[in-house]
Amino acid sequence: MSGPVDPARIRDAIAQFGRTLGPDVLASCRALFGAQQEALSCAVPAAARDLAYGPHERHRLDLYGAAGEAPKPVLLFVHGGAFVGGDKGDPSDPARWHNGAVGRMAARRGWIGAVMNYRLAPDHPWPAGAQDVGAAVDFLRAHAADHGGDPDRIVIMGTSAGAAHVGGFLRLRPDHADLVRGAILLSGLYGITPLEPKDEEYYGAADSACDKSPLEALASTPLPMMMACAQYDPARFQAEYLGLLQKRLTRHGALPCSMSLPGHNHYTIAMHLGTSDRRLEDSIAEFCDRLFA
Repeated sequence: MSGPVDPARIRDAIAQFGRTLGPDVLASCRALFGAQQEALSCAVPAAARDLAYGPHERHRLDLYGAAGEAPKPVLLFVHGGAFVGGDKGDPSDPARWHNGAVGRMAARRGWIGAVMNYRLAPDHPWPAGAQDVGAAVDFLRAHAADHGGDPDRIVIMGTSAGAAHVGGFLRLRPDHADLVRGAILLSGLYGITPLEPKDEEYYGAADSACDKSPLEALASTPLPMMMACAQYDPARFQAEYLGLLQKRLTRHGALPCSMSLPGHNHYTIAMHLGTSDRRLEDSIAEFCDRLFA
């Protein structure tokens, strides 16, 4: 997509995709935002790439945002990929710009953006992804200050499988409220709906996976939480969103910050961040600014 941005054209194209998932839809969605993300990639390059937060080759994260006179808040992003794929993004590869968008958005907001990789299923089943989120948080707690970040002001954010891994981190680490200020969940799987066969590559057989769910931790944690889903998310992800909202309401007597984003699908809910469509970005910024104050 080239030339001036046409929001109506983008909305119409996403509506035509409907709730369908797959590599062709993913590639088409990338093309819709490619020109804007390329421009942002040039304007906000990574400040540090492939920092090792652990021993595995996928224990790597990129940082966006320059050090300032005072330490900056940190937004850590965990990409999606159905537990078996995905990448933190590579500015040299147009097919992989989109996951770095969250880091660039954070930098443009005056924060430090951290975008991580994690080990993938089936070679690394549960709880590898959740453990890796914890390891990345530990790394940022120890080293964010070296790159201009404030280790006491970290918010974690995940989309799709990444949101499930954020939930897993909350479950595995009882000290999570001492480590991060809040959590942002986009179109994730939280334990509301039954596992599907593809999920078993990470969680194992459905009849043995119930004790691996992050649902109880997500429902009970006092950690401030923001949740969002997309208008064209598959019904399962919308049910997960509504189910966790209800669980949070029951436990806490109030809904968390939440947003059902019109005109987007399962891929574009995170992919578009940093572009001219700032509805979700502005909501994320409002949520984080309250926590970072």
